[in-house]
Amino acid sequence: MRLLIVEDDPETAAALVRDLTGFGHSLAIARDGRDALFIASDEKFDAIVLDRMLPLVDGIDVVKRLRNQENFVPLVMLTALGDLAHRIEGLESGADDYLVKPVDPTELNARLNAIMRRYAGSIEPGMVRARGIEMSLLQQTVKYRGKLLNLKPIEFRILRELLINVGQIVTRSMLLETVWGYYFEPDSNIVEMHVHKLRAEMRVNGVSNLITTVRGSGYIVHEK
Repeated sequence: MRLLIVEDDPETAAALVRDLTGFGHSLAIARDGRDALFIASDEKFDAIVLDRMLPLVDGIDVVKRLRNQENFVPLVMLTALGDLAHRIEGLESGADDYLVKPVDPTELNARLNAIMRRYAGSIEPGMVRARGIEMSLLQQTVKYRGKLLNLKPIEFRILRELLINVGQIVTRSMLLETVWGYYFEPDSNIVEMHVHKLRAEMRVNGVSNLITTVRGSGYIVHEK
């Protein structure tokens, strides 16, 4: 993969370069948010690994500006800020994944590979279609019978996991891992709350009975 690493700490940047080149990736480095925006606009990358606390332009603003420019390159936010509010803010801004420092390089590489599989895992690269829904993984848009749906980033990620696994049960633990980056069960109903919001938004747009709850397991989108 061709990766852009955005990290202002020299030691952390050097470690990322060493570890990720060891997995066979080619890298470009940006030391602040302004340079990240310039380089990401000027060159094509398979993915970006982005620190959150950056000089000149904060990591959250970098993500928002890229998405506003319709640059939907897969992006992993890598930061020392790891509480729930920070995770949600990072994902809502448009990041595809959110990891807390220090991170094992093998996990970071696995997350990057998983994101790339999501983007390329359909018959038409970057597109997922099911039950009249058309999802663009690259543009992060969802249409139902040609009508554009206004989904928030978290809702988009939940629907993405359900559509990629259409016909199969997606467990609560799977959603916690792929959508929020949790490998533990938080003491909250965060999954249920956001699935409820997603269902409500789908109903408003004429999509009913799309997501079925499998009691004690998770959720499923049936093929028909």
